[in-house]
Amino acid sequence: MSGEHSSKQYDMDLETIRSKVLLMGGLVESQFQDAMIAFRSGNVAQADQIIKSDENVNNLEVSLDDACSHLIVKRQPAANDLRTVMATIKVITDLERIGDESTKIARAAKAISERGLATVNHYENVRVMAASAGKMLHDALDAFARLDDKQAIRLIAEDAVVDHEFRSVMRNLITFMMEDPRTISSALDTLWVAKAIERIGDHAKNIAEYVIYIVEGKDIRHTDYAAAQLAD
Repeated sequence: MSGEHSSKQYDMDLETIRSKVLLMGGLVESQFQDAMIAFRSGNVAQADQIIKSDENVNNLEVSLDDACSHLIVKRQPAANDLRTVMATIKVITDLERIGDESTKIARAAKAISERGLATVNHYENVRVMAASAGKMLHDALDAFARLDDKQAIRLIAEDAVVDHEFRSVMRNLITFMMEDPRTISSALDTLWVAKAIERIGDHAKNIAEYVIYIVEGKDIRHTDYAAAQLAD
């Protein structure tokens, strides 16, 4: 009976952690969306608010890491349970880094607005790419919430689309800078934004890989596992 009670308590503790991870995921998803709105509008006050909100994400990371560590020490999970906790810790790290990338976008929005730089229609250059990365992040959080490895596999393939869009944005910005040197400063800021968006796609892909690790017990990082599954 004590073993059963311990198992139930472990499940409750883990579910509490998962709920807080999803809360953190909702925060960084909103942070990214708001950062793109600030980038489009040049609203400095909104950009400042996004930068400040990163403190909440950082605090959640610290508290969740601590909760996971305590769970391992207190419950001493084995095999599948330990795998779930370890993968969850990695998801927390990726979410925190998505928050960092969103903060970079907000800082770029401030830089362009405050310096009154000549723009190259900076938002339109990254709009499609941002939508793709935003969908990846949303789907990654959904896959984690439902432990849906099939959705995770489909999501991983989408990272190639974001990478392709990043290269396209980079070529466009280089063209703008060559044709009109006055656009160099704002084009560079926009390039940093594009890189941040591309990194957000990478982190969403990482989360999807951890979902597969939890469900299937397979570490598919640096492999073509997802492509092979889709080909089948």
